[in-house]
Amino acid sequence: MQHIIKHDLSPELAKRAAEKAAEHYTAKWEKYDAKTTWLSDTHAEITFRVKGVSVAATIDMQPGQAVIDMQKVPFLLRPFRNMALDVVQRMMEKWIAKAKSGELG
Repeated sequence: MQHIIKHDLSPELAKRAAEKAAEHYTAKWEKYDAKTTWLSDTHAEITFRVKGVSVAATIDMQPGQAVIDMQKVPFLLRPFRNMALDVVQRMMEKWIAKAKSGELG
């Protein structure tokens, strides 16, 4: 399932915002072994484990948008996928706003 988050940042600034959002996310969910791995300048994978079950999503930074794909969600957790996407949406919007206001440092 793909979810698109629109932005009007430069590719470099958009990636920095995504990196900050991912850092915040993995720190917040550290108890679930959350990890973010950037596989290229524009593609990252986020993984975590809940009760022995692995969940994975990818972020693809494209011009004007971030594409979130929740590709590995076990059947039992699928009812929570939309809730997770809402959290990701809000987090990305927060970091996009910080990037726009020059708060990324």
